[in-house]
Amino acid sequence: MDDLERAILVMFDESGALDDDLKKQAKVYCNDIKEKPLICRLCIEKLCFSNLVQVQFWCLQTLHEVIRTRYLTMTPDERHMIRGSVFSIVCLEDKNLTRVLEGPAFIKNKLAQVLITLIYFEYPLVWSSVFVDFFPHLSKGNVVIDMFCRVLNALDDELISLDYPRTPEELAVAGRVKDAMRQQCVPQIVRAWYDIVSMYRNSDHELCTSVLDSMRRYISWIDIGLIVNDAFIPLLFDLILVGPLSDQLRGASVRCLLAVVSKRMEPESKLSLLQSLQISRVLRLVTEDVDVELVSDIAALLSGYAVEALDCFKRINSEDAKGISMELLSEVLPSIFYVMKNFELLHLGQILEVILVLIRYDPVHRTNLDVMDKIGKEEEDRMVEFRKDLFVLLRNVGRVAPDVTQLFIRNSLASAVSRSSDSNVEEVEGALSLLYALGESISEEAIRTGSGLLSELVLMLLSTKFPCHSNRLVALVYLETVTRYIKFIQDNTQYIPMVLAAFLDERGIHHSNINVSRRASYLFMRVVKFLKMKLVPFIETILQSLQDTVAQFTIMNYTTEELSGSEDGSHIFEAIGLLIGTEDVLPEKQSDYLSSLLSPLCQQVEALLINAKLLNAEETNAKIAVIQQIIMAINSLSKGFSERLVTASRPAIGIMFKQTLDVLLQVLVIFPKVEPLRNKVTSFIHRMVDTLGASVFPYLPKALEQLLEEIEPKQMVGFLLLLNQLICKFNTLVRDILEEIFPSIAERIFSVIPRNGLPSSGSDAITEEIRELQELQRTLYTFLHVITTHDLSPVFLSPKCKAYLDPVMQLLLYSSCNHNDILVRKACVQIFIRLIKDWCAQPYEEKVPGFRSFVIEAFATNCCLYSVLDRSFEFHDANTFVLFGEIVLAQKVMYEKFGDDFLVNFVSKGFSSAHCPPDQAEQYRQKLQGGDFKALKSFYQSLVENLRVQQNGSLVFR
Repeated sequence: MDDLERAILVMFDESGALDDDLKKQAKVYCNDIKEKPLICRLCIEKLCFSNLVQVQFWCLQTLHEVIRTRYLTMTPDERHMIRGSVFSIVCLEDKNLTRVLEGPAFIKNKLAQVLITLIYFEYPLVWSSVFVDFFPHLSKGNVVIDMFCRVLNALDDELISLDYPRTPEELAVAGRVKDAMRQQCVPQIVRAWYDIVSMYRNSDHELCTSVLDSMRRYISWIDIGLIVNDAFIPLLFDLILVGPLSDQLRGASVRCLLAVVSKRMEPESKLSLLQSLQISRVLRLVTEDVDVELVSDIAALLSGYAVEALDCFKRINSEDAKGISMELLSEVLPSIFYVMKNFELLHLGQILEVILVLIRYDPVHRTNLDVMDKIGKEEEDRMVEFRKDLFVLLRNVGRVAPDVTQLFIRNSLASAVSRSSDSNVEEVEGALSLLYALGESISEEAIRTGSGLLSELVLMLLSTKFPCHSNRLVALVYLETVTRYIKFIQDNTQYIPMVLAAFLDERGIHHSNINVSRRASYLFMRVVKFLKMKLVPFIETILQSLQDTVAQFTIMNYTTEELSGSEDGSHIFEAIGLLIGTEDVLPEKQSDYLSSLLSPLCQQVEALLINAKLLNAEETNAKIAVIQQIIMAINSLSKGFSERLVTASRPAIGIMFKQTLDVLLQVLVIFPKVEPLRNKVTSFIHRMVDTLGASVFPYLPKALEQLLEEIEPKQMVGFLLLLNQLICKFNTLVRDILEEIFPSIAERIFSVIPRNGLPSSGSDAITEEIRELQELQRTLYTFLHVITTHDLSPVFLSPKCKAYLDPVMQLLLYSSCNHNDILVRKACVQIFIRLIKDWCAQPYEEKVPGFRSFVIEAFATNCCLYSVLDRSFEFHDANTFVLFGEIVLAQKVMYEKFGDDFLVNFVSKGFSSAHCPPDQAEQYRQKLQGGDFKALKSFYQSLVENLRVQQNGSLVFR
């Protein structure tokens, strides 16, 4: 056992025999190891040779974390090594690797999660065969089949399933993965499911159950014909009805049928599907002596079947079809009623009781949870994870029996409220958590109308002040629950005063616990955003209630510790801005409201800036913290005001924001090097560009000048992003500003970025400084791209800027040929295309001396030929293929602008040095002159691939 293994064992020790300091040291040691460049290789080696479960888990956890956070910076070789090693373990390619697949379930699940993280980044563009490669290994038996199921389950959990919130990026990746799987391997996967269940149905019920549970997850988005056919449907019914099979396997088969029944499709197709299933075959099971869980599954199937039949009846127009729908519904209703009468209600009530008991915190941790010490934080994290599956079960019960579920929650809340002391903290928190979790499974329409008992529950929620409301957990879940059901208030505005009281009194923003108060501020902002227009009559009441909260931002107390990390308080200002920024507020009132907020804040900033440089470090830091907080508040306040309102309908509002901008720009004068303040002021300038529109122009020269003062490379990124916003919004109107500041920008950037590029992201020599420079370089390319695509290329030719034209062109040329980021290379090529069009509008025109020959002799040959001849230019990569299209387009544009001057040089010099046969050169000439872009692109790709074969090597940038 080496030091790392010992440290892992210490870190995971739960015996209580080791002291906390030792465990902390072990954790620090392990975290340091994680930062090593070769950590992935180390983890793979440990997985191959260590029998310690704790070590295996740590290695898999580390691999998952490293791939998720550092994948884009890994070298291709490192990615290949990880990919091959993980797949070898998953598929048991080496018998010495069985220790992982024979380990506990959580190890195998974590291994599956690691593989899915690779799939997230690589499938199908890089690793297109991952699923297909799996199939030959399934013949190795249940160990690999079990792993196959876990991988499919993890793919659903981590990426595809919509039961969990997904970011737009994750949704896009999920769509890409599903599309590729449908085209490539779904039929083979379905065939594997069928073969495995058929083979193991009599020998390994647990394995077959796992396979069917995996299959169930995928039925909703694969071709239904792969399941609904003469092979699979009979197999599922056979598993349910015939032979002495386990109830778990029968239940899994029933759940697959429910997934089939629930598949979204046109009503005519759905009706045919329902008919073909002959569901009457399973009706007898509800009266037989079978396991209660199996009855529950069958009841869910019959209920789902009935819902779908009823939906067909509603959506279909044919009277004959409506009659069939009613026949199918009538066929299953007696069995549904029988189950409800004899099993369901009792069963569901018991399930809900168990859920409520299990989700309650242990009172022994009450104080820890309230003050959020280490024990409290660990207990809350544990409970959040523990509750996930229980809440899924709750939502399922809520869908099957909404009235039963809502009645249970109402009674639980009433029971908790009836106690007069605060000793029932856990009971109240549990009941509120049930109501909150239930909201995820209720439609917006049901919440809005208050269907069932929801209206009563919401009213009970709003009208109740629990004795234990001072408790942090109770207060938080109460506010989250009110927010979740806020749509009910939309059509029930008589309850608005109760909603406002919940957020504005001691239950919310005025809660004694600062964490509750800050969360209440954020949630209140969301409520305001939703109810915006309906809250206008209550503005006076709201502002009066928030007076003390707002005043905290103008307290001249530089040493108060409450300032640290208190930016969440700015949500109050965003809420106020949303309220007073609407045109439904009278102009005079609106001006008064805004002035009463902005004036004291601006005065506070001005007071803080006086003699600021004469204070000691502690006092200066305190001032900076206060200013930072005030800028955040003003920025948030401005979000409620539209450009049309402040510039057209109510210009007096715009004047106030301009005056505020004037004040905040002084911050940059006094504190030019304080990065947090620079960032906050820059953010406010971004906001003012959107809010004030073109009227912000008089302030831009001063603002940009101050931002450029003593700017660091990493700060230049934010500055360029601001310029990108200005260009995109105002186009050529910013030409004079750009001509004035471009020399300073170019001077600073070229002083830190070499013209021949920076080390690639996968290099071992990458430091934090180089990462910052890489980000700056990427932002620079975007900046140059934005300039050229917004008709601002004349900026490069202005007297002040033309000295930097050559360095810019050389950098673009080098990067278009050699940059490791394909998207950067594409942007550089697009810049050249646009510059050729701008500067060579007429054939043989020489608007920029030397540019024409530079493009023909350097860009055309090196980028459009030599760079694509290099074998690192991979046509099968999607991004690279898009870049190739831009390169071909560049050739087309050069021929249009330069004619035979381009063609002769490109063919005689470029093709000759690449040893291109004359007949192929002639074909290229014909394709280029023919004007068919697709034909030219296809031919040029074939030409490049043929030249690569002839060379048996690669050309390099010259």
